[in-house]
Amino acid sequence: MKTQLTLTQKSGFKTLSFTTIMMLMLLVFNPVNGQTKTTTSTEAVTNERTIKGLVSDETQPLEGVNVIKKGTKIGTVTNEKGEFTFPSKLNTGDILLFSYLGYETQEIEIKDNTTFITLKLTADLVEMIGTLDTAKPYKSKRKN
Repeated sequence: MKTQLTLTQKSGFKTLSFTTIMMLMLLVFNPVNGQTKTTTSTEAVTNERTIKGLVSDETQPLEGVNVIKKGTKIGTVTNEKGEFTFPSKLNTGDILLFSYLGYETQEIEIKDNTTFITLKLTADLVEMIGTLDTAKPYKSKRKN
């Protein structure tokens, strides 16, 4: 059984009007057309800068210290000499978090003249909770 669909001129006009109104609504209420703040090239040069540094403890440079921009997932780790170069440019007022197991986490705020950071981490007490149970004999999960 075949059904034939015919559009009358009135029905086609209503569909076209509805489609046109929907397209206009998308253009009018599109958030992409909102105004955004633009920065001048001189403003970006003075505020954004690459930060490098050296992290050590009382005796030697520390390899593998986490360096993360606070509030983001952007970060890096120190190399075997304790040196790092932050992967993105930072602005005045940004905060870097330095963390390493067995040492206190420290926050450093980027100042107007900061380009290189020398940081000494201080040791922190790491307490292991729980005891090792050696009373039970080891039982292999492998079936022979």
